[in-house]
Amino acid sequence: MTHPPASAQKASTLAWLRRISGDLATATITRLEESLPWYAEMPPARRSAVGLVAQAGITSFIEWYDDPNATPWIAADVFAAAPRELLRSVSLTQTLQLIRVTVAVTEERVAGRGDDLRESMLLYSREVAFAAADVYARAAEARGLWDARLEALVVDSILTGEADEELPSRIAALGWHGHGEVAVLVGTTPPQFDVDQLRRMARKLGVDVLIGVQGSRLVLVIGRSEPTAGGDEATALAFPEIARRLEPGFGDGHLVLGSTVPALVDANVSARAALAGFAVASAWRHASRPVEADDLLPERALAGDPLAKTTLVERIYRPLQAHSTDLVTTLWSYLDNGRSLEATARELFVHPNTVRYRLKRVSDVIGWDATGPREALILQTALIIGSIGTEVTRRRGAASRRA
Repeated sequence: MTHPPASAQKASTLAWLRRISGDLATATITRLEESLPWYAEMPPARRSAVGLVAQAGITSFIEWYDDPNATPWIAADVFAAAPRELLRSVSLTQTLQLIRVTVAVTEERVAGRGDDLRESMLLYSREVAFAAADVYARAAEARGLWDARLEALVVDSILTGEADEELPSRIAALGWHGHGEVAVLVGTTPPQFDVDQLRRMARKLGVDVLIGVQGSRLVLVIGRSEPTAGGDEATALAFPEIARRLEPGFGDGHLVLGSTVPALVDANVSARAALAGFAVASAWRHASRPVEADDLLPERALAGDPLAKTTLVERIYRPLQAHSTDLVTTLWSYLDNGRSLEATARELFVHPNTVRYRLKRVSDVIGWDATGPREALILQTALIIGSIGTEVTRRRGAASRRA
């Protein structure tokens, strides 16, 4: 018995494939509805788009089988029929399931037509699978580059305070979930910076982060979700503890945590404090890592930071002045006399125990203890800045000029 030439047999197979291509597409759609629950639950428009991809795959296989050398990249054309939004609604896993079902249906229909056709179909299905992976990889890469640019833009807007109406939508596009307190952490960029590792560290702590790299400076905007009604507030980490745990993701040098603000829209206040503190952190020889920006208020004020000056006046000078002038006078005298109780008592003509009591009241009112060397520097700076420009100082200056 003689067999027909290979070319004639291939031509016959091609004609047969073209005749059954419509039936193959219909059988594939039916099998998708039966075997893939996610396909049956899709909206009609997206189901139709997925069906077009399956039909394009069958048509493309027939063309590829006709001349695989002339169309080596025809597998990539399968996904040209899919609308761009399909990539966002169908995952790579679901796409591979789609390919598997299509290949299974086609394999069942071509059974008995020869090993050559079956091997060609398996080879083509491999090409389609690689093409699918390539499509999703390129989409993910493009999305990653866009997210990185968008994140850099958002962080820069926060640092400069140039927020606009589009900032909330940009932040939401980056996957920001926090709606609670926010703080900004500023440090140095490590030589081998692994941004993904830093994000994993933040996720383990249950916080959102926006990351900005500005040369040698690394900026993190840290967001903490508001506690739920049934949540345990005691389990929420404080920002200094969060900063301490994120510290390994930064390079050598100082690490400064800005003040805590109630929401992301106020993050510029925290960023200004953190950046100002980072600029002067080297002036405090014993600064911890991380250090809070409010612990660097004297250095920031001496460097001309208006926010630090305002903070010192609003949180120290004015509360003491409003509470009692005796507290201000006692604190001035105590600091001017080298933190000596006896010398202060002699200057004020009071008992040393009275000085102790007033210093205790100072601590109760403002939260700083004047008996500590570092806090004494903070309080003395606040008194100096608070007294500059007051009515008493202006009167003294006018009197000296008249004299």
